[in-house]
Amino acid sequence: MHIVVCVKQIIDPEIPTEQFKLDLASKRQVRGGLSLVISAYDQNALEVALQLKEKVGGTVTALSLGEPEAQGAVKSAMGMGADAGVLVTDSVLSGSDPFGVAHVLAKAIRKIGAPDLILVGCVSGDTGDKVMGPLLAEELALPCRTFVSGIEVREGKASARRIVEDGYEVVEAPLPLVASILSDDSNVPRYSKLKDIMVAARKTVPVWKAADLGVDMGTIGSAGERLQLREVSIPQRDSRCELMNGDTPAEQAGRLAERLRELKVI
Repeated sequence: MHIVVCVKQIIDPEIPTEQFKLDLASKRQVRGGLSLVISAYDQNALEVALQLKEKVGGTVTALSLGEPEAQGAVKSAMGMGADAGVLVTDSVLSGSDPFGVAHVLAKAIRKIGAPDLILVGCVSGDTGDKVMGPLLAEELALPCRTFVSGIEVREGKASARRIVEDGYEVVEAPLPLVASILSDDSNVPRYSKLKDIMVAARKTVPVWKAADLGVDMGTIGSAGERLQLREVSIPQRDSRCELMNGDTPAEQAGRLAERLRELKVI
């Protein structure tokens, strides 16, 4: 069984908020000097793939589209247990919307081979998009299952456990299949072992350009833009501190209660 997992490199969400900056001209995050990690839901997708590999055998390939430094995300995935990885990076791909990204990823998946299962995170960790699974399935002309927490495979079919509003459901689909994965207690990403990280660091990651994939240039970059990002901003929060005077804790508590009533908090 061959599983391809699409992984996206993003700024570490755990960085201090004051380090997070936006380039208002390009409407993109400023990455320089910041810690970069695999998007959280993509890590869940990778964990689902690795669990399947352990149960039924096969190989896992990590695929990433991004800047040259996104090779770090691919090697991180290999450190977790992926057997191989591929990076697609090219300046002509810059500015591609989700439709363009799905087109490029589909071309890369076809070049990798004919996987039985393609997994993506259900939500992009930086932009919050929830569309990559369906768009990729459309590009590949494959069935799609969204918001999946776990997958079992038997006799050429996949049983996907989906989270729904009032619980979960199990749906069955033929392979090959595209599935978007959400976080769940059953797919918490494993920690990479030091020896696996070191082995992954020595491996060569193939780097493909748009020309290597036969990409339709009309679908990528600003020329292929179907979704337009009009504005980005960092929410501004004003805060101030008021000290409650009083000779005793009881007086301070009383004045605090009065102030909260004035503010209609209580």
